[in-house]
Formats: sequence, structure tokens, C-alpha cells
Amino acid sequence: MKKILSMAFMMAFFSGFTQEKSTYDHKDAFDPLFSYRQGTVYRSATGAPGPQYWQNSADYIIDVTLNPEANEVSGSVKITYTNNSPDQLPFVWVQLDQNQFNDESKGGKTTPLEGGRHGNTGFAGGYAISEVSAVKMVPVSKRKTVSSSVYLNHIISDTRMQIRFSEPLNPGEKVDLAMNFSFPMPRYGSDRMGKYETSEGTIYELAQWYPRMAVYDDVEGWNVLPYVGGGEFYLEYGDFQYNITVPANHIVVGSGELVNPSEVLTSEQIKRLKKAAESDETVFIITEEEVGKPESRPKTDGTLTWKFKCDQTRDVAWASSTGFIWDAAKIDLPSGKKALAQSVYPKESAGKSAWGRSTEYVKASIEFYSNYIMEYTYPVATNVAGVVSGMEYPGIVFCGAEDKGASLWGVTDHEFGHNWFPMIVGSNERKYAWMDEGFNTFINDLSGKAFNNGEFYRPFNPRQYAPYLYGRDAIMNTPEVIQTQNFGLAAYFKPGLGLTLLREQVLGEDRFDYAFKEYVKRWAFKHPTPFDFFESMEDAAGEDLGWFWKGWIYNDWKIDLAVDDVLYVNQLPDQGSIITISTKEKLPMPAVVEIKEANGKTGRVEFPVEIWQRGAEWKFRYASTSPIEKVTIDPDNKLPDTNSKNNSWSPKKYEMPEGN
Repeated sequence: MKKILSMAFMMAFFSGFTQEKSTYDHKDAFDPLFSYRQGTVYRSATGAPGPQYWQNSADYIIDVTLNPEANEVSGSVKITYTNNSPDQLPFVWVQLDQNQFNDESKGGKTTPLEGGRHGNTGFAGGYAISEVSAVKMVPVSKRKTVSSSVYLNHIISDTRMQIRFSEPLNPGEKVDLAMNFSFPMPRYGSDRMGKYETSEGTIYELAQWYPRMAVYDDVEGWNVLPYVGGGEFYLEYGDFQYNITVPANHIVVGSGELVNPSEVLTSEQIKRLKKAAESDETVFIITEEEVGKPESRPKTDGTLTWKFKCDQTRDVAWASSTGFIWDAAKIDLPSGKKALAQSVYPKESAGKSAWGRSTEYVKASIEFYSNYIMEYTYPVATNVAGVVSGMEYPGIVFCGAEDKGASLWGVTDHEFGHNWFPMIVGSNERKYAWMDEGFNTFINDLSGKAFNNGEFYRPFNPRQYAPYLYGRDAIMNTPEVIQTQNFGLAAYFKPGLGLTLLREQVLGEDRFDYAFKEYVKRWAFKHPTPFDFFESMEDAAGEDLGWFWKGWIYNDWKIDLAVDDVLYVNQLPDQGSIITISTKEKLPMPAVVEIKEANGKTGRVEFPVEIWQRGAEWKFRYASTSPIEKVTIDPDNKLPDTNSKNNSWSPKKYEMPEGN
């Protein structure tokens, strides 16, 4: 006699899966007070600057000389610092980042034995500082001010200098800070600056080269984290005038606009620059054959001083060499304005498969981001080939001289993306690397798709990366706390992927793009915090995203959506189905479910993340008209789901055993 199987056993067997235990907690995921922050007069609860938002400013006048024979940079700086805060300032802090290039610095002492990209050991570098002064302009009447020295003394602590005043700097007052400085050039300065030897001379890349004001803000007061190499920069905005004296046979490029071309260029080079400014095709300013020739310079002995200005910027950088090929082309901006894309590189890097396409890449990158985010704000965008494999500064970037093809496109596009994050949107890179590197990684993906019909673009499957995404450092950590081997993941890839998930899976392209642009518009040339970003996105997109910030940014929560069960209504396939899906891990996500029937029909059902507010399991009715052959959650593999085995359901066939 055959055994009769119970209906309960049959249902459990044909459901296809043993139920897995879930770690999901809907109350934890949708905690209403997680990202709650009351607005202030300085920072609105909408994520926008408040009606009394303030930030201080710093304007610079710098004169500097590069002495290749002595391997030294020396000069003077005057900083006009304006106290726009409501506070009295009895002192100010200045950043001395060159002091990191010294074994005795915190950066030198915290570099592991195996070294690191941003470590610097074995080099006795650092600043020599002299003749420090502080002069305040004091109004004595409506038409007259007198200068008053308020310098008391100063102390230098690693990469920071405190200048103490004899009387405080009151709200609304300005002080002129001045000093002389010099430092030896490191061959390789923590992948930020350095020297590259070529057949026609050394390429000098100069960054963090002058004393720079620390930021005083309404969030932390003075931001004085030392520069130890990993965390980058947090700087005030202002206007710059800087003059660079170099040997006469050098070519210099820098942030901003060259204001004395007639003194440092030949008439033919000026003519070529004017042609390039109107050309979509790359124009040579100095050809490969002209490099190092006496006729390529206005004079051949002594020195020349190159004068630049760059307004409303947080920093300036420059490069100098006798070995530069120089080419340029026009950048078309959305408003109808024009800017100049240009590249300088040695003979060894020339060629259409390498740096001969650099200016094409610069032009495409700037034009894409100007249309997608906000118009480029500098008159020139310069790519420099040298020892630095990829580093960004306002209007100028340093990329590896040996890069070519897809590698050169990728690094050029990435570094120029930084002109929006953090050059325009001035987040605190010392603490939140993901707010520039992650944002930039996200926009680079869009730019790569657009460039030359995706010439170098390689689509990726987020699910394939799931094994590498979790169980490492969380995104919301300072750069030095993130382990070196996890930095690319936590600062670049994972936050970039997170924005892609928000754009494609949560908000949709239109709502995301509008909110993202609104955030940039609100915080252009200002100092946003992570909260300002979160609240701006929620405000402009009209969506509570606290669950996502909590799981993806603050914590290392995993994603695991599953199809648990399929039952037919009244056990009849043509009367519809009850499908059960679940979230097994702590981070919920919207769900796309695809259903294939035996009659050939395929349908999809999309669910918002709010279904998981009820708990870890969700049941829904599907109007099937024939037996279901397969149910798949996330059928396009858009989510970095940790367990693909439970993402689909198919009925199992059961053969009755023979015999009694």
C-alpha cells in the first residue's frame, strides 16, 4: 500500500527552499531618530545653508622661486584673512603640509614599515619659516584706517602653525598674515607632488607648496587635524595672485589664468594659444620638435616670472619644466562661455595612443560635468604628466607620465571630476574622504558611459562585487582609520556604488539628478557636512533615506533579498499565486520581482523599500494564469546581493516512490 503524503508536507516540499533565518530588524533599519537633526540659523534642517550661514575667507599674494640647482622652493606669502564668524579669534591656525615630508613628522612616524601610497620616509624635508607678522587694519573713521601689528608669537606643531595675537580678531575684521618660507623638493611627495626625470629635463609638480589657512567653521571651530598623508585637504576660499620665478628656459602651468603671457611666451606661442581657444581640435603650442630649442623661449638666460591669478578658489598648484610639449583646445560650456583645455607632457609620453589624446580627454570630461552638475568655474583646465599618478587641484591635475589609453582617460576624468568635489563643493577631506572620492567615482561612471560612445567604458555587475563589499571598513571613517587595503573600497567604490543604487534603484534618475544638482548649487564654494548632504538629498528628492545612510554609509550592513515561497490560490495555477519574498540581511532595498509562467508569459512587479517597514517578509498576490516556472528577485543583478542562491524559485518535481 502506497503512503499518502500530507498536504502540509507537499506544500513545504514544493515551496522549494528551507527557510533561512533573517538578521533583519525593521525597527532598527527605519529608526525615526537616526538622522534627526534640528536646523540652526547657520545650517537649515533642509540641508541648505541657513539664513546666517557664514564662512571665513583667505586671499593670497605669493611670490615664489624654484631653484633647480639647489633643489629648493623659496618665497613669501601674504594672507588677508577675514573673520566673518560671530566669534572673537585670539589666534589663527595655518597649515604647513610640507612638514609631512619629514621622518620626524607624524606622517613619517605613522607610515608602516611596508610603506604606503601617502607615506614619506627617508627625506629630510619640511618648511623653514621666518619673518612671521600679523597686521590688522583698524578703522579710525569712515574714511580712514590705520595698520596695527597684532603679532604676539607663533608655535609650530608638526604640520600646523598657531599665530597668536596681542588682541583678538573681532567679527568682521581682517588681518594680514605674512611670512617667508622655503623647503627642499621631495622626489616623490606622498603621491601629491614631486620630480620626474625626462630626456629634456625634470618635471617639477608643486602642491601644498605655501602656508595655507586652516578652516574655522560653525561645526568644529578650528579644524586642526594634522596632515599625515591619507586624509587630504580642507581649505578656505579666496582670491589668489601668485608669481613664480623659474629659469628662463622653463615652461610653467598653474591654476587659474596666466596674466603676463607677453613676458613669458613668444609671439608665435601667444598666436597658437588664441587659435586653440577657438578650436575643437587640439592645437600645439610647443611641438615635440620645439622642446628645448632656444627659439621657443623669449630669452635663454637668467629667469622669468610667470604671473597667475585664480579667483574664488580654495587652492592653487603648478608645474614647471624645460621638457614640456604643450597642446590645447577649446572647452564649450553650457552658458556659451569658453574655457581652455591644455596638456603638458614630455617626449616620452607623446603619441596618439598616449598623452597626444590628453587634451581631448580633458575637454570631454569638463564638458560632461559642466552639463551634468554645474558649469566649470575656472578659465583653464590643465593636465600635467609627471611622477604623480593622479592628484587634483583647482583647474590643474597631475597624472602619470606613463599612462596611456584607457588608463589615461580614467585618471584624467577622475582627477578633473574632483573640480566639482571638493574644489567647488568644499567638503572636509581630512575627515570624509567619501564625500569627494565616492561622489567623484559615481560621476566618473556616467562620464565614462558618455565619452566617445563608451570607448573605454566597461559595465559591471554589482552582484559580482558583493563578496568584496562587506566585512571591511565602513564608509563613515576618517581616512587614517580605514585600513590601507580597504581604502579604495570604503572611500571610492562603495560610496560611488551607493549613489548609483540611489539613482537607479531608489529614487530614479530624474529625482536623483535634480536633488544632486540642488545639493551642489546650495553648497558651491561652501563647507557642507555629511548631514547637509543627506538632508539636501532628502529635501529635494522628497524621500526619507535614513535607512540607506544608516546601513550603507554608517554601517557595513549587507543586502540579501530572497524568494521564499510560491503557493497557488485554491491550489489552482490559473487562479493566481501568492508569492513570498524576504530580506535576510540588515539593509533593506526596493525589490523587483520577475515571474515566468509555463504559458510563456513574463511579468514584473516592483516594490518600494517601505514594504520592509512591516518586517522581514512580504507576501503579494500575482495574477498568474498558468503554472509558474520561475520567480526571480533582482533579475537584472542591479544589487550587490550577498546570496544569489536564494534569489530565484522554481518548483521541484517529486516522483512517488515505488512499492508499498
